[in-house]
Amino acid sequence: MSGPPSEGQYVTLGLGDEVFAAPVAFVREILDYQPPFAIPEGPAYLLGLTDVRGRGTPTIDLRAKLGLPSIAPTATTRILVLDVPLADRMLSLGLVADRVIEVVTFRSDQIEAAPDIGVPWRSDYIQGVVRHGAGFVVLFDLARLLTSQEAASLERAA
Repeated sequence: MSGPPSEGQYVTLGLGDEVFAAPVAFVREILDYQPPFAIPEGPAYLLGLTDVRGRGTPTIDLRAKLGLPSIAPTATTRILVLDVPLADRMLSLGLVADRVIEVVTFRSDQIEAAPDIGVPWRSDYIQGVVRHGAGFVVLFDLARLLTSQEAASLERAA
């Protein structure tokens, strides 16, 4: 006999018509967009470093990382500053999203397994999907969003 489903809070963010979510527990703050300080010869998805309270935080273009077309920042563009738990350390990371929508609570029994076909992004960093309103919210597995080599190179950049 199992207990009631557990609940988790997520920050939902939009990239075009797609809605994604990251666990609130990993979100340190949400900043208005400011152009990051560029890093020469970084990967295409790495926009550069954002000054977060005096500390250079690697900031990635979530659109580029997911293979979506890039767009110019708008008044609703935000940088989510996350503390992502990796196997041996905590990685501070900025994610640029078109907009931040809301904080929502999802129960564990609402989360469906990530589909492995028919999606325009790699499904290995998708924790699952949740039906929400008229569509779906894709839940990131933040620890797998970056490969260990990518995470190490971002830390060196900072």
